[in-house]
Amino acid sequence: MSADKPILVPILGDQLSRTLPSLSGRTKDDTVVLMMEVWDEATYVKHHKQKIVLIFSAMRHFAAELEDAGWTVDYVKLDAADNAGSFTGEVARAIERHDPRAVHVTEAGEWRVQQAIEEWPDKFDCEIEILPDDRYICAIPEFRDWAEDRKTTRMEYFYREMRKKTGLLMENGDPMGGKWNYDHENREPPKNSMDAPQRPLFEPDAVTREVIALVENSFGDHFGNLGSFHWPVTSEEAEETADAFFLERLPSFGQYQDAMVFGEDDLFHSMLSTSINLGLLDPLDLCRRAEKAYLDGDAPINSVEGFIRQIIGWREYVRGFYWLHMPGLQETNELDAHRPLPDFYWTGDTDMRCLSDCIRSTHDNAHAHHIQRLMVLGNFALLAGIVPQDVEDWFLVVYADAYEWVELPNVAAMILYADGGKLATKPYAASGNYINKMSDYCKECAYSPSVKTGEGACPFNPLYWHFMVRNRDRLENNPRVGRVFSTWDRMSEERRAEYLDSAEAVLDGLEPAKAGWARD
Repeated sequence: MSADKPILVPILGDQLSRTLPSLSGRTKDDTVVLMMEVWDEATYVKHHKQKIVLIFSAMRHFAAELEDAGWTVDYVKLDAADNAGSFTGEVARAIERHDPRAVHVTEAGEWRVQQAIEEWPDKFDCEIEILPDDRYICAIPEFRDWAEDRKTTRMEYFYREMRKKTGLLMENGDPMGGKWNYDHENREPPKNSMDAPQRPLFEPDAVTREVIALVENSFGDHFGNLGSFHWPVTSEEAEETADAFFLERLPSFGQYQDAMVFGEDDLFHSMLSTSINLGLLDPLDLCRRAEKAYLDGDAPINSVEGFIRQIIGWREYVRGFYWLHMPGLQETNELDAHRPLPDFYWTGDTDMRCLSDCIRSTHDNAHAHHIQRLMVLGNFALLAGIVPQDVEDWFLVVYADAYEWVELPNVAAMILYADGGKLATKPYAASGNYINKMSDYCKECAYSPSVKTGEGACPFNPLYWHFMVRNRDRLENNPRVGRVFSTWDRMSEERRAEYLDSAEAVLDGLEPAKAGWARD
């Protein structure tokens, strides 16, 4: 092949990093960067409107940055008249345009996209080189080696290995402060007056406004509100968001990371996951900055350790778990859940104040923080026995930071226990008492967490026992759950019947979502 021919470098929508392996090793004079807005990717599920705007706008801004730096960029904008676009199809057309001597691509984050990429050597005549994504701390083969022959692959053990590997919060081989994990100090309920600083909100520029118009015209039937779009779409804006978090919210992040307050959508959370998952921010650099805040006395160790654990612990762990268990993870249903997703997950039309507020934030912002996702939205789906694939599709659709590699393990394994406990030691099932403790949702709700059954009872209360009873054979021998059945057995038959009847009344009142809500 002629050395005069260029190298074609496709960059996917979540690979917006100058340090991308397929880009960082290239020279500008013999490289054509290919970026593609692909119809199939915007519609394989009906993604939240803000999610599509975020990705397309960030892609367009990144392409402009590359061009300004002297790179040749072949940017394919979405043509609403051509609804058959795919990554493979766009690469084929780019190969016809540029006649490259080779295609260098960084491995995809999602299993289905990677399967398509791995077919390229058989489809195209030029050389195809697929590079591992070294932007992560733990390579996929390294995770497989770690998990091999282990009786348990718990995140805590993996996290400690990542602490040792990176040296974060380590001193002479030991964890700073004497403990690996400060999670028990990070469970404070909200105070009566929570005054969290406002995160930076970015007004859409001309590029983003053009994408908003495209999305409104082409994806108008998708879930979400575009009038409140204020996400960072450039590395500069993402850095500004990070600066604000470290300066204003990190000190209180740990203490209140599990707290929930009606109408307060961000509280002390970093709001950086969208930028990290796009590639606009370097996660290890963020962890170094958090560590420095502790060393400089600007943030307590429980906040800093909690932030670092979410990134080098949980984020890296779920990626490895995803690739270890795909493609079977998509089909898991260990608890035999079969109820369709309720319609209120789309409309927010429920008298349960916690659910309606979380769904409102999800609709308006394409965001809800992790405890809202796990212990309100996810907890209800778990207790009600919603089909895992319905819940997985919903979470993938509605959140701006949701990519399958991070969403699927969190939902299938963490939220729904559908994998039977490979990831979590127990189902995260909770009654109304937990939500009452960790939020102010219950104060003005139509239901009371102190009422257990019958009229006015918080639906989480009877649903909790209904869930436990129908899954007793699966859970009774679980050392972290089994003891609750002793409580059930001590109840009178009349009391047990009241719980089950109340739960059945809640379940019978659930209206299923309309067909085609996530996939046509």
